[in-house]
Amino acid sequence: MAIYNTADSISKTSNILGLVAKRQKLLTENIANVDTPNYVRKDIDFKSVLSNMNGPMETTLSKQMGSTSLVNEQTDEIGVNITDELINMQENSLIYTMAIRRMSNVINIMKTVVNVGK
Repeated sequence: MAIYNTADSISKTSNILGLVAKRQKLLTENIANVDTPNYVRKDIDFKSVLSNMNGPMETTLSKQMGSTSLVNEQTDEIGVNITDELINMQENSLIYTMAIRRMSNVINIMKTVVNVGK
């Protein structure tokens, strides 16, 4: 059972890291297009993705994050606010740090299990 949970945790964390990378790309595209007329900013909705994972980290993050759709073109506000994008990049960095710490913890648990079995 513990091996299944560990594998599941690695899979979930890997998915989160993939989303963080995708969001980083979208945020940099938004910043690159700050002066592009009629550019519609894009973002990822972590809340909807994380709420489907049902783990403690995902539940905490989903409560703290706002709601949009997975890749959301925010057509209600055309243009990019550079300050908001930089704040979003910082938020993305925090999510990355939390995911890396989680992955490190899972790997340490696996190493402990292997060492106990020796």
